[in-house]
Amino acid sequence: MNRRGYVYWNNDLAGEIRETDTGYEFAYDHAWLNSPNAQPVSLTLPLRPEPYTSQTMFPFFDGLIPEGWLLSVTAKTWKVDSRDRMGLLLAACRDPIGAVSIRAVEMKAE
Repeated sequence: MNRRGYVYWNNDLAGEIRETDTGYEFAYDHAWLNSPNAQPVSLTLPLRPEPYTSQTMFPFFDGLIPEGWLLSVTAKTWKVDSRDRMGLLLAACRDPIGAVSIRAVEMKAE
């Protein structure tokens, strides 16, 4: 499936998170890295041109996903399995509290 989401800092594109065959990858956008306003989306993901990889959802992004009763409501509303971390991130984190938001990248059918 390999879903992707653009990661925004306020309204500026900061990077992209991807689901891979082995887990997840997050990479900062080159324009963001060269911006005078660039800052890391998380202290655990310092600015760098090389992508970060992980077999599990990055803790920072996982922390954006609702928990408890709100997770149940979110999963039911968007019809996403509550264990599908990428699906939840893409569905529920378009407008979270804070500066970082995630917007799903529409995949074109081939």
